[in-house]
Amino acid sequence: MFFSFISKMTVRNRIVLLIVFFLHASFMQRENYTLLCLGDSYTIGEAVEPDERFPMQAVALLSADELAFDPPHLIAKTGWTTDELKQAIAAENIAEQYDVVTLLIGVNNQYRNRSIENYQAEFSELLNTAIGFCKSGKQGVFVLSIPDWGVTPFALKDSRGEATISEQIKAFNAANKAIATQAKVHYIDITPGSQKAKQNSLLLAQDGLHPSGLMYSNWAAKLAAGIHKQLSR
Repeated sequence: MFFSFISKMTVRNRIVLLIVFFLHASFMQRENYTLLCLGDSYTIGEAVEPDERFPMQAVALLSADELAFDPPHLIAKTGWTTDELKQAIAAENIAEQYDVVTLLIGVNNQYRNRSIENYQAEFSELLNTAIGFCKSGKQGVFVLSIPDWGVTPFALKDSRGEATISEQIKAFNAANKAIATQAKVHYIDITPGSQKAKQNSLLLAQDGLHPSGLMYSNWAAKLAAGIHKQLSR
């Protein structure tokens, strides 16, 4: 009956019907996009619920915009420095590639008073690793800047003080931005937004150091917008 119906259609209508059919079949067969997130406490979402982590909020926004993602794969832990993240990635022995990869690392290098030179070398290695994990190479990699924890109540206990901490974070971000720019990956500057926590305590979790779900929602919106733009090209 279906083929009898087709035979009665004009050539133009047959072509339109076939196009619609194949587009529908292609859509139905499409797998969800995948996301790999590399980092530390800011990526794993220390002190917030799992669904408040910025990777989870980002994929929720994208899914609502009809870009369905699998649950993000996170390789992150509170306290990790660049070398510890490198070791963890090696231990995972990842054999697959992802549609999108994010990298946010360095605050613990700064906290432990490690040198900028050491950070630059290890961050460059991590970024190259991230690019290698991405199906589209550098086009699908997003580097996020380091938040400024100098404005938090936790920083009041640190002998370096707010001004020094903020200047050090600024220097580390100058380094990762330069490396990201040279590699031609996407760079999302979340630092200015993190500094608003000085006036708005709702942007911080109860530990007085890490971001709240509200601050993470701002990061997620920026990341989702960047991913949407990239995948829509």
